[in-house]
Amino acid sequence: MFDVKGRWALITGASRGVGYQTAMFMAKQGCNLILHSRKLEHTRKAAEEARSLGVEVYCVEAELANNDEVTAMLNEIEAKEIQVDILFNNAAVQIAYRKNYWETPVEDFEKSFQINFISVATICNRLIPKMIERGYGRVINTTSGIKNEPEQAGYAASKAALDKFTKDLASRLEGTNVMLSLTDPGWCRTDLGGQHAPNAVESVIPGIAVGAFVDDRKSGRFLHAQSFAGLSLEEAVARAESMEATPYII
Repeated sequence: MFDVKGRWALITGASRGVGYQTAMFMAKQGCNLILHSRKLEHTRKAAEEARSLGVEVYCVEAELANNDEVTAMLNEIEAKEIQVDILFNNAAVQIAYRKNYWETPVEDFEKSFQINFISVATICNRLIPKMIERGYGRVINTTSGIKNEPEQAGYAASKAALDKFTKDLASRLEGTNVMLSLTDPGWCRTDLGGQHAPNAVESVIPGIAVGAFVDDRKSGRFLHAQSFAGLSLEEAVARAESMEATPYII
């Protein structure tokens, strides 16, 4: 099992919901945190709680809809000489639920793709090569199991693009100690998922983070967080490593 103690993890969308749960779980394992949100004040509470667990915490801000801000955030992290060992691309947005999906405005697609896919690709392309150079790294991209809902076409299409990008990129990591996974938290009661979702947000632990701990140098796994609910971290890692890693399925 990959030892995260003393490592640095960047978590996007870390101020609430799944990102917050991920941050607290990683802090409990001794992992230092870079907490991202749109505004620094949004992560203040999470930062204080993580520091109380004995880890270092650094907060960054960026509006993921603005690629210049994403680049500036990455420049700031690099200037601090913080080596990102683990990356959780968690942040995402659902624009609207369009009952008349035939009239979905193009802006739904533009904003969804910028936040849910392009920002993730920008962050991956900046950080993964550095992980390869150092000889280790873990990247977990958060997808969605949503399907057959053209009412949410922008969100669904952006996540499909993320899936394709992640699977294709995973095929280039064979032989490295950099592992790239997809995770789906399931439908949870969060600001994004709404109050009618069947799963409590706490149920994403440990599955949402298990991709950071697998250690068999295999990329391309799809890790559904709810299938790990109730397991210890050790049990979750064993289950994940027993799953086939398929960088791309035709």
